Amino acid sequence: MSGALGRVLAARETGILIALVVIVVVAASINPRFVTSADGWRDLLLTPSLVLLVAVGSAIVIITRSVDLSVGSVVGLTAYLTGRLFIDVPGIPSVAVFAAGVLLGALLGAVNGALVAFARVPALVITLGTMYIFRGINVAWAGSDRINASDLPPGFRDLGTGSIGGGAFASVPYLTVIAVLVLAVAAWYLRNIRSGRELYAIGSDPAAAELYGLPVARRVILAFVASGALAGFAGVLYAARYGTVASNAGSGWELQAIGAAVIGGVAIAGGVGTVWGAAIGAFLLLTINRALPIIGIDDFWQQAVVGALILGAIVLDRVLAARRHRRRVAEREEHR
Repeated sequence: MSGALGRVLAARETGILIALVVIVVVAASINPRFVTSADGWRDLLLTPSLVLLVAVGSAIVIITRSVDLSVGSVVGLTAYLTGRLFIDVPGIPSVAVFAAGVLLGALLGAVNGALVAFARVPALVITLGTMYIFRGINVAWAGSDRINASDLPPGFRDLGTGSIGGGAFASVPYLTVIAVLVLAVAAWYLRNIRSGRELYAIGSDPAAAELYGLPVARRVILAFVASGALAGFAGVLYAARYGTVASNAGSGWELQAIGAAVIGGVAIAGGVGTVWGAAIGAFLLLTINRALPIIGIDDFWQQAVVGALILGAIVLDRVLAARRHRRRVAEREEHR
């Protein structure tokens, strides 16, 4: 039991969770309504939920030693698609709209994955290009038009604004429940399914994974498809959450998602990290953005704090990687 407790306390995710709790406690001590009011508690859970979904997909890609900069554009494209489907196909079931959004996101992710896997071009370059292509398609499609809340069915909008339970602390937004369920499925897949565990092997050493016989190209494409599908899912829920969708929807989300994953312990060099960490990182990132104005920190310093967190996480990853390498070398020397 003590060994298990030690592993939990030593886990990177535990440190991030403690930091999140400290920020909430400090903000609540300055302004109790930060958590005690119904709106404060609801926003604390609701605001990070959509970013969490995109961060989980980004984490899966980063684990394979790649990066997906196009997820924000995919969110915007699928959010606008959602509104157009409800407007242009009256009476369309919400399930069909969700399926269309996830399918479009998966298709765009497959394009990214295929280009990265077969063109042998760094993912940073490929997804930077597709980020602008997807955003350009969305701008050309939407133009100056936008989707309004009145264009969406009330039942669909309730997914983005409704909650389970009642009272300030008994109420849990539907979006948070959905995000946690998706998170649990992704974590189970990466931990228990062989193809999920192979993503870690590929991220740790792609050349060795190929020599071992792992289907590296297929797994990389799978990671990008998962990232695109989750971004598409988040895009549909974005429409439900905000009601109003314009051509700039999802702009900047790629940096928030990657930042959340890196802060949550997903090594940018690949092969290390969990989607649980990425999820906690998303909550930490969004909670900081809400808490710092309450503490009295200017907008500039809010951005600086987030940037410092990301840099600190990357430096910590390199330090831990160097320590693991020295430990492995020492163990090999002992066995000689």
